Amino acid sequence: MSVSFEDIQKYELYLNYLEKKLGAFFQEQSPYIFCKEGCSYCCEKGEYPFTEIEFAYLILGTRELNKETFEEVEKNMLQIKKEKSEYKGEKAFMYKCPFLINKRCCLYKYRGIICRTHGLAFFSKDNKLLVPACVDKGLNYSNVYDYENDTISDEKYHQLGIKQEPLAHNVGMHFMTNNDFINSIGLKFGEIKPMIDWFNDL
Repeated sequence: MSVSFEDIQKYELYLNYLEKKLGAFFQEQSPYIFCKEGCSYCCEKGEYPFTEIEFAYLILGTRELNKETFEEVEKNMLQIKKEKSEYKGEKAFMYKCPFLINKRCCLYKYRGIICRTHGLAFFSKDNKLLVPACVDKGLNYSNVYDYENDTISDEKYHQLGIKQEPLAHNVGMHFMTNNDFINSIGLKFGEIKPMIDWFNDL
């Protein structure tokens, strides 16, 4: 799949739809969301799966970076590539997002779907309720999380006296790239792989 201007237009249409939907989810779950500016835990270590069109949109955004920022991103990327080439571990290679500069995303407007949805509780492909990894840092959903049983605690929720219950939404990548709205506009996402692998293909 090669991404065309028409594909980008469809993707931007989807992003507008998605932002409204996610905005409602985050607002609904606000008693359990502790994300704030300067909190970059979710960007410090990950694989960052991106579809082909998401990556093309991300690269499109680099045109807006000033020379100094672009060079810093380039330096970060070269370091990550070097670290990956030397990685001998059996688990997936994890790394800091190259676009994270001074604990802020320098391409926030162009960030991927995984970045936009992160922070919410969600369902896995096998319908298991999952919470963001930052729960271990005392952040999202930590006020209602049962660490011993690895799930959201009804008891803790009721103790807080909050009317809105903690809920998971279908915001996993498998749901976000395949739904009725996407099909209605004929949007194709293409292959999905870690961000670093897309950079290796450039």
